[in-house]
Formats: sequence, C-alpha cells, structure tokens
Amino acid sequence: MNSFSNHPIGLLPVEENYDPSKPSIPEFYSGKDIFITGGTGFMGRVLIEKLLRSCKGVNKIFVLLREKKQKSVWERVKEMHNLPLFEKLRKEAPEMLDKIIPVKGDVMLLGLGLSTDDLQMMCNVSVVFHVAASVRFDDPLKDAILLNTRGSREVFRFGQSLKNLSVIMHVSTTYSNPDRYEIEEMIYPPYADWQETIRIAEQFDEETLDVLAPMYMGFLPNTYVFTKSLAEQIVNDYKDKLPLILFRPSIVISTMKDPIPGWMDNFNGPVGLLVGCGIGICRTMYCDPNNVADFTPVDVCIKAMIVAAWKKGTAVEQSTPFSPESPQLPVYNCCISNLRNSTMSQIVEMGKALNSEIPLDSSLWAPGGGITQIRIRNFIQVMLYHILPAILIDMLFKLTGQRPFLAKLQRKVYTANVALEYFILNNWDFKNTNFIRLASEIQPNDK
Repeated sequence: MNSFSNHPIGLLPVEENYDPSKPSIPEFYSGKDIFITGGTGFMGRVLIEKLLRSCKGVNKIFVLLREKKQKSVWERVKEMHNLPLFEKLRKEAPEMLDKIIPVKGDVMLLGLGLSTDDLQMMCNVSVVFHVAASVRFDDPLKDAILLNTRGSREVFRFGQSLKNLSVIMHVSTTYSNPDRYEIEEMIYPPYADWQETIRIAEQFDEETLDVLAPMYMGFLPNTYVFTKSLAEQIVNDYKDKLPLILFRPSIVISTMKDPIPGWMDNFNGPVGLLVGCGIGICRTMYCDPNNVADFTPVDVCIKAMIVAAWKKGTAVEQSTPFSPESPQLPVYNCCISNLRNSTMSQIVEMGKALNSEIPLDSSLWAPGGGITQIRIRNFIQVMLYHILPAILIDMLFKLTGQRPFLAKLQRKVYTANVALEYFILNNWDFKNTNFIRLASEIQPNDK
C-alpha cells in the first residue's frame, strides 16, 4: 500500500512495509539500559534528549564522560540539563533527566578507562550508540587513530562483555571513502590495515607520525576521514561477533524542528562559514558554485539512528541468541541531497535574501560577496575584503582600549575554508536506499 509518510525530511512517497508483530519503538527501548559515547557532543545531546522524551520507558542512559576543566562528570551532566535543547523535556517530564548516568572514562584509553565498578554497574546494557569521534580535520594522526580507530575497537570489546546486548550502532561518515564518487551502502576495501595502524600509533611519537602521515594516508585529504574509514574496517571484522550497524551521516547541521527549530551548539564546518557571511566578515569563498551541499538536519539523523537500532535490535531479539546467520551488517547512508538538494550558490543567494528580513546580531558589515572557482581571485579578495579590513578594525579597537579579535577570527575563517576545500570542490553520489526504507518500516503509531 502506498502512502505519504511524515518522514522528517518532508512528504516522501513510500510503501508501508511495517511488521505489526514487532514491538513499537518505545516498547523496544522500554526497560533497557543504553550506553552512549560522545553524549556531550552535538549529535550525542540530541540523541539523549530524543530517547528520553520519546521513549519514556527507557531504564538508564549511561554516558561516557571525561572530567573537564575542573568539572566532575556529574557537573557536566547538570550543565547539559540546562541547555535550551532540553527545555521541552524539562517542562514535560523533568524526572526523565535523572535517568542520565555519567560514567567516568575516555574513548582514547584502553578499556575506555572504565573502572571495575562501572563495568559492573553497566552489565545490563543492551543498546550501545558509539557516537564519539574527533571531527577536526587537522588532528595529529596519532590522536585521530587513538580516538577514532582504536576507540572504536575498545567500544566493540566492551560490547563483547555484555550478556544482554541487542545492538551496537557505530556512527561513521558518508565521506569515509572520499576517493570514490559513488558511495553505496556497503563496506569498501581498506586503505590500510587497522590493526597495524593502531600498533604504529601506540609505538611511535606524534612528530614521527605527522611526517609519515601524507604518505601513509595516500590520497585521503585529512586524518579524520582516514581514521573513520579504518574504523569501518573494524566494524566489518566484528560483524559476525556482535549485532552491529554502520550509520553514516553526511554533513550534520542544526535541527530542522525537533525539539526546537534551528538549535545548534557550535560553529564547526559550514555553519561557521555561513554565520561569518551573515555578519559580513566572510565575503569570498573558494568553491564550486554548483557543488551540492549535502547538509542533513541533526534531528533527521537522530530519528533515523533510533529507528535503525530498533530495527536491528528487534531482529536480534526475535532470533536470540545472536549468531552469524542473523542479517548481514546493515549500512545506512544518512543523507538527503538526492531528495532535496541545494547548490552552494543557491545557499548564498538564500542567505542574502533572508538577511534582509532577519539580520543577524552584531553584524560588522552588510553581507555581500560571493563564490569563485578561481584560486588567485579568491586570494586577492581575501586580502582586500578579509585581511586588510580586519587589521584596520583591530587597530581601531586597540586605540579605543578594546580587545582586538577580527584578524584572529579571519584566520579561523580562512583555515575553515582550506579544511573544507576538498569537499566543496567535489560532488558525491550517495546512495541511501536503506536509509529511506526506514520510513516505510515505522509503525503508524510511532511516526
């Protein structure tokens, strides 16, 4: 039967293909202990909020945390409670926040840095979301390997210790194989041996690895995509031992509508550049104007993650015990550019139109400028419209006793543009059949 689903990205004609014998999504999560890495990151916070608000029967959500800036793990969780993101939950069901249990540890450490007592406390965990990763493109290779690659192995080893495990979701990226321009929902051949790479990172110092990095990574543009691609190989090697899912979001941006429209807690990646354009300090960009911006709202990603884990988890529980004969490793490319695409030039024009209606606070200059594919032209415009005005304005700040900041900010804008250059000069065709099919498998009451 064909119908139009209320899929979060809009009206998508899908075939209703749900199994009424399956438990609903809230029923599946009811009574379960959940373990989340990266819970205080952008996606992790939205995941926790959505689970607590929409699956109220969940038992406990254990969140792996480090002590940071002289704050204990409990203090960091209390800070998270007060975010605008959790305002709806605070009003509707504030008692649900007590289900967030911080666990002291670190993905970069062997055994995740977990104590024996914490391991015992989490012995009944049945759902794991491995979201933690460094998304910086300029991380030293050693740090990126220990966090993104070895950290994934340590999460899977933790999963092997759980008696009641139903599903582990590993969050990767659609750009983990950037030298291919058509990305299917499958595992691709490795760029290096993940076990040997971890051994090298453990034995060699940071400086040595940074010298070897360009040669070792081959044609991959940065340490982020290289180490995330290696982590996918670990997922592939563990797929017969654990009930795993590989989930690949594209470029994740602010919420579309749930729980509040437009929420974001950082200016990483394209959002920082767009804000820079809005306040007038970013006036030129080296980019292909016809490049399709594969931006996906974070609430769309999180809903798909929860649904995918439900689908895998119910299949595993209905065929208990888990065995290699269970369905093969599900891979989801979480992206919507083939459904609703916008080019970079269209985004610039939309931004200019919106700015006249809703100007940003603290604008330094009326938005203007544009995109160019000519590198030397972009460099000249950066000097004329970014660097020189920044130096002059910073001089005025100094003369008036204020702290200069614009030159430093322009350096960050330029660095961000350089870091994104590989991705905004190329286009990829991401296949997302499995991701779209999720919408048809949701029961009507869960939509």
